[in-house]
Amino acid sequence: MRVTARRVLRCGVGLMMGTATAAVELLFALLAGVALLPVAAWPAGRRAVLRPILAGARILAELERGRLRMWLDLRVTPAYEDVRVLRYIACHWTLGVLGGVVMLTAAVGLAYGTFGVYGWLLLDGIRNPGSLVLGSLGGLFLVFLAVQGIFGVAGLEGKLARHFLGPRHQAELERRIAELSASRAAVVDAVNDERRRIERDLHDGVQQRLVALGMLLGRARRSQDADRRDRLLGKAHDESRRALDELREVAWRIYPTTLDEAGLRAALETVAERASVPVGVVYELTEEPEQAVATVAYFVVCEAVTNAVKHAAPTRISVAVRVEEERMYVSVQDDGCGGANAAGSGLFGLARRVAALDGSLSVVSPPGGPTLVAAELPCG
Repeated sequence: MRVTARRVLRCGVGLMMGTATAAVELLFALLAGVALLPVAAWPAGRRAVLRPILAGARILAELERGRLRMWLDLRVTPAYEDVRVLRYIACHWTLGVLGGVVMLTAAVGLAYGTFGVYGWLLLDGIRNPGSLVLGSLGGLFLVFLAVQGIFGVAGLEGKLARHFLGPRHQAELERRIAELSASRAAVVDAVNDERRRIERDLHDGVQQRLVALGMLLGRARRSQDADRRDRLLGKAHDESRRALDELREVAWRIYPTTLDEAGLRAALETVAERASVPVGVVYELTEEPEQAVATVAYFVVCEAVTNAVKHAAPTRISVAVRVEEERMYVSVQDDGCGGANAAGSGLFGLARRVAALDGSLSVVSPPGGPTLVAAELPCG
């Protein structure tokens, strides 16, 4: 309910701003028509007049793209042509007027809907209670219709912007194919990097432990001294425990079983417990995300926390996971020394994992800190 009310408010503000920009666009279209009319049959003059007109149209189009992105949550790829920009400016003013009418209707409905609160003071409400009730009900119904109109006009705004300002269908398909090809190659590279990391961990860690264990057992077998044999067996027992711990650590880094058994929240809390510095986890999800999304979110947190502990010497790390409008936002912030390299193997691998799900990863780490690693993932 709160999210819906916030979305209605944002869309309403966006439509009011669209009404203001529509007035500017209508004036611009009229002036452009008046300027082009005398030179319509003169190619050189038409080109000279079109240059400033197209420059102004591009400025207005960028303002519209910013308004749609900020208030209506509509992202339009800047792949438009100059002629299509002019067509958009010429057509958009009608939607701006429509949005203004809808917002005026919402204001009138809200005034009538709340009339029962202050109508007793302005009118003789005691003698006409039925009129106050009917007026309030009519106003609330008008507000309901206006809310539906807000969403309808916002949808039309998106369709109009994508039609004129977005890429053409063929170009959009080619762009999407290129993105899928790049993400597939990134996934293959990420898998190969992960395989090499696992092989390195097994070779440098577990394998060395097992070799040491074998040597200790061999020395114990050859020893004739019972006390020395007991000491060697004790060392072998300790070495076997350390090898088992390292093997569990490698298995945990490959994929945590807690993620399947107890969900993302429990897996993140386990990461916080295993860290050597205090890690606070703020988890605002009400439902468990899809397995692929949960896995990527887990690895983002795990890798960011590991990098911070290893390189930044922080005193505290904060992890936040939330969902807003069918997007999951994961952030990891530490108060360490900063200077994290987003092109490093760990963070670069994370970026490829996130991109494989059509998400985005950003790293802000100025020298001296703090460092913020944020991922945006689709979860709808």
